[in-house]
Amino acid sequence: MKNLFLIVILILFSMQSFAQKERKFIRKGNKYFNSAYNDTTKQDTIAYSKAEVSYRKAIEKNPESFDAAFNLGDALYKQKKFEEASNQFQALASSEKDKQKLAQTYHNLGNSLLQSNKLEESIEAYKNALRNNPKDMKTKYNLAFAQDKLKKQQQQKKQNKQNKDQKDNKDKQNKDKQNQDKNKQDKNKQDKQKQQQQKQNQDQQKQNQKKQQAKQNKISKEDAKRLLEAIQNDEKQVQKRLKKEKAKKSKRVNIEKDW
Repeated sequence: MKNLFLIVILILFSMQSFAQKERKFIRKGNKYFNSAYNDTTKQDTIAYSKAEVSYRKAIEKNPESFDAAFNLGDALYKQKKFEEASNQFQALASSEKDKQKLAQTYHNLGNSLLQSNKLEESIEAYKNALRNNPKDMKTKYNLAFAQDKLKKQQQQKKQNKQNKDQKDNKDKQNKDKQNQDKNKQDKNKQDKQKQQQQKQNQDQQKQNQKKQQAKQNKISKEDAKRLLEAIQNDEKQVQKRLKKEKAKKSKRVNIEKDW
């Protein structure tokens, strides 16, 4: 019985020792965190990084420590490690039962998601925060801000789409007009070429006709010689006939009686 009591005492002492070390690292992390947070002239990322290390050591001593896990998320957020901070707060929210702590966790989760421009997810996180603490005015303000930003973003996307559709439609109209103009130019060019070809064919046909006519009108030397001979022969025949007729006439005159 004494041995069992001794074991319990040792366990409690060990737990107390771990808790003390956990709180020690948390206090050390808070010191680094506050030194940077309270310095309004600059945000010391080195101090936030040191705070992160201290909070992680606290979690090693006590993995169930809400304060260490929550503060770690804040340290990551201050270093602009928004995705890591979101994962940290999301994991913490999934294991926490206390409403007040859940409200704080979801609020910071919403902030981390908002910084990552995950607006719909951040809105849901803020709503979860208000489900656990409906009176939190900061969460209400952040929720309204995220909703307004999402609305403007959606309107901008809609406007961009309309502008793009208008531009695409205008580009299509311009392209159609260019195609119509090009088709018209091509048709005019084809018509002109066709007319030129027809004229060339007509000119060629006329030239061929002239050549044919000239060829028909042109006689060879042999034909000219034969034609001349034929004319000369006809002339001789005519002369012979005239001589004969003259001779016959002379004879008729000689035998006429003088009454």
